[in-house]
Order: sequence, then structure tokens, then C-alpha cells
Amino acid sequence: MRKHWLDNLRWVTVLLVLFYHVIYFYNNKGVFGGIGGFGPYPELHQYQDVVMYILYPWFMPLLFILAGISARYALQKYNTREWFKARTRKLLVPGTIGLFVFHWMVGYFNTVVASRQGVFDGVPGLIKYGIMAVSGTGPLWFIQDLWLFSLLLLLIVRLDAKDKFWNACGKLNIVWIILLGVFFWVGEQTLIRQPRPDSADGLLNLYKPLFYLIPFLMGYFVFSHEEVQEKLKKAWIPLLACAAVSGIVLIVTTFGEDNTSPQYLGSPLNCIYGWLACLALIGWFQACLNRTSAFAGYMTRSSFGLYIVHYLVVAAIGYMLKTYTQLPPWSMYVILAVAVFALSPLLYELLRRIPFVRWAVLGEKRRA
Repeated sequence: MRKHWLDNLRWVTVLLVLFYHVIYFYNNKGVFGGIGGFGPYPELHQYQDVVMYILYPWFMPLLFILAGISARYALQKYNTREWFKARTRKLLVPGTIGLFVFHWMVGYFNTVVASRQGVFDGVPGLIKYGIMAVSGTGPLWFIQDLWLFSLLLLLIVRLDAKDKFWNACGKLNIVWIILLGVFFWVGEQTLIRQPRPDSADGLLNLYKPLFYLIPFLMGYFVFSHEEVQEKLKKAWIPLLACAAVSGIVLIVTTFGEDNTSPQYLGSPLNCIYGWLACLALIGWFQACLNRTSAFAGYMTRSSFGLYIVHYLVVAAIGYMLKTYTQLPPWSMYVILAVAVFALSPLLYELLRRIPFVRWAVLGEKRRA
């Protein structure tokens, strides 16, 4: 029986990622990427940036938890060879070949922003194309990490071939499930606190492989158990209340800081909020949103594609609005949000109908 709550929580989280990027693109809190805000902080308080503080501590860890749960269910249905072959097509192909087929356009806007300082002056076209393709990775770091974790999972599963560790994890009570948040905090401590300029430190802090591996494995070994899911379902209201309180305290005491810095992410309060939010949402969606509809079915099928293509819309329209118009900031946010939620599905539907492109960019099989 299909778990509709799992599908719904995944696509709802993806939609929140799209909205996050609208706000993030114009942030003035020092978060890397985007085009910058409409004035420096604290001279200009962009209170809309609070969206980043609400979402960032938990929405990507939650997607890795859901991916881990799904991996467990898939490996019960398919053999490891079939599963990993499908993972490679769905994740590695778009995360590598797709950069040169489609995401170089995202890289173009990234390099246009950077070239204001003359970064690419005198660079030959072919080399610049390669740089744009690589810099167009953007949100694809998620699927690149996920492919690597899928490879590691095959090795880990062999060590637990008789499911002894998996079965033991299913016996955890709600107190121990909450205390697993300690590993969430431990994962954040693996970030490089003082990244060195002109090194790969910043890239490692973006991908956070050691941190994101933890929720992925927790999804596989812990949250794939129906017994664990049932415990979260029963406790979703107090979990959500605790997450809300910790989140409010976090935002009130830290608003204005770079909420993606290693120091911020590694703080105990950020980890408490992020972990409780993950648990609360898993329980809430089971209790209240374990159903489907025509719209939910479409979003279940297409949310991965929307995630893949949406940032081109953000980068292109967001850049042109701020560079070539004198519109008030609030209208730029509205136009960009409408564009992202309206054009991303259209772009996805277009690409999935083009031979080769649907495979290279979306990781989808050839249409029958």
C-alpha cells in the first residue's frame, strides 16, 4: 500500500524549496549566492528574509530522511542492481550530463553576476562554457549527494544483510527518537568553521556530505519502520509545538546573521529546531495528510522535475527584474514567485517531451 503522506511531504517540501529560493535570491543577510538585497543590513531590515530562517534548518535534511525511507522501500521491491541502475539514471545523469545540456544557462546568470567584477574578462568562449556548466550546479548538489549516498548504502546494507541493525532501530521509543537529534548536531559539527579562501572548503560546506548522510541513513534504518512512524504520528502535536517555540526563539535571537554559516548551523538551538521540525512534519503528514488527489498525484510524479528546472527561472527572471527594471522590491518578489510556480511546470513539461533531453536533464526513460 502506497504511503501518500510520504509523497505529499516530499512534494510540499520541494515547493517550499522553490519559495525559499525566491526569497534567498534577494537576501541581504550575507548568504552566498543570489544577486543580493535592496540595501545593506542592518540599515535595511528585509523582514521577508525570515522565510530563510524558518525553512533552512530542516527542509533539506527532511528531504534526505524521506529519500532514505524511500530507498528502504525500493530495495524491498527491487534487487540492488536494478535499484542502483535506476538511481544512476535519475540522479547521476542529470547531475553531470545535465549540466552541459541545460544548467549551463543557470551558470550563465551566475557568471554574469560575477563578471561585474571582471572575473571572466578575456576567458575563451569554450572555457567559459565549461565554467558556466559547472557553476550551474546550483540546487543539483542535492542529487549529486544523494547518488553518492545511494552507492554507500549498498555497501552498508551488505554489512547488515540480515537486517539485525535495522530491526533494532525499529524498537526505539519516542524519547530515543527525539534524542537522535544529537547526531543531527554532531553532523553539523563536521562543517569547516573557518573556510579558507581559494580552497574547496566552501564547496564542502555547501554539499555537507557528512551531515546529510546522517538523516539519509536515519531515514533508511529508523524512519522506514511503521512502528516508528506511528509513534511520531501520535506525538505530532507536542512535537510541532516544541518545534515552533524553538524556531521562534532561534529567529528572534539570531535574525540578521548568515543563517547558512557553519557557526549558525552548528548552534544547539538551530539543531534542536531543525530536528524537531523534521519529526513533527513526519508525524503531522501521517496524521492529517495521508491521502491523495489528482493534483497530489501530479505533484508526486513531477516534483523531482520541478526541483531540477526551477532555478533557471529564479536566476533569469530574478536577475533581469533587479538589473533592468525600477520596480519596487515587493513587486519583484511577487513577479518572481508567480513566475517560478507558473513557468517551472511548463518548462518541465516541455523538457520531458524532448528526446535525449528528458534523459539528460530529468533522468527519465525514453517515452513509450
